[in-house]
Amino acid sequence: MHGSWLIVLRRYLLAIALGNLAWEFLQLPLYTIWHEGTPGEIVFAAIHCAAGDVLIAGAALLSALLILADGSWPLARYRIVAGAAVIGGLAYTIFSEWLNTEIRGSWAYSEWMPKLPLIRSGLAPVAQWVLIPPAAFWWAKRTISQGHHTRK
Repeated sequence: MHGSWLIVLRRYLLAIALGNLAWEFLQLPLYTIWHEGTPGEIVFAAIHCAAGDVLIAGAALLSALLILADGSWPLARYRIVAGAAVIGGLAYTIFSEWLNTEIRGSWAYSEWMPKLPLIRSGLAPVAQWVLIPPAAFWWAKRTISQGHHTRK
């Protein structure tokens, strides 16, 4: 189906943007800014972080497409590209959370944030990347017409 990659890409990024914006606002009580920041700082942080999530997801998808896709994507190799993009986004997020909370101190978790053992990255941002990108890929794929079947 000619042009299906563009439709899927647009839908994926829209779902990523909306899903992550909602998630960022919902997880704010797990960060100290919720308790210490002004309303303006809190709103800015959520929007800023959601925009960063879109960039991370976009870069992870672009990397996966460049390495794993062929000219018939998304009709072929959809799952392998999606899986690689999810893993790439998740890996970057775990690293970034660790770097910014444990090393740089750019942000901090409240006492309510559950943390992963050893690296102490927050569980909420990890769950965010385990849930939202797969859901976004699922929703984006629904645009492919019923006459075309995605190959693994």
